[in-house]
Amino acid sequence: MPGLVNALVIVAVAALVITRQFAARRIDDDRRWWLLPAILTVMAVRSPGILDAQHRAASACLLAAELLIAVATGAGWAWTTRIWVEADGAVWSRTTRAGAAVWAGGIALRLSLFGLGTALGIHQDSSALLLALALTLLVRSGILVLRAGTVHGADGPATAYGDRTAGWAGAADAAATRPARKERV
Repeated sequence: MPGLVNALVIVAVAALVITRQFAARRIDDDRRWWLLPAILTVMAVRSPGILDAQHRAASACLLAAELLIAVATGAGWAWTTRIWVEADGAVWSRTTRAGAAVWAGGIALRLSLFGLGTALGIHQDSSALLLALALTLLVRSGILVLRAGTVHGADGPATAYGDRTAGWAGAADAAATRPARKERV
């Protein structure tokens, strides 16, 4: 039963995250961006079948490869996400086609690993995939929050070179009147 529950959670979370990322979304620094990955990690680790009892070493190698693919997919997805600052100082993001390609590549690599494990006779539980999904989301969200911090500092919108032409008192006015800046991917 836990395998079926994990599979349903994986499909639901992946569908929700993927569909939400193709629409422009505001990045809030104070949100608990780590909460969903933490919940998914707890769900994955609580299952005893994350490693095959008869092939522990090979199963652990497959899990390590799965987690490396998860980190690469999350980082690639985050670095191909477009980030921009609106006139009000809010930082927004939206996944690009390149991000979709990174996601598709990660899925293809995971399917290849699953095929390799099946060919070797290694039992693979859905907990490993759930853990990899959690790591992908954690890496992506963490990098996006870091990138948003470089585009949008804690004191307000990041000023561009030359915005302080009127001195320190005019810096806030210059930053407030400057047009929205979009980051190129």
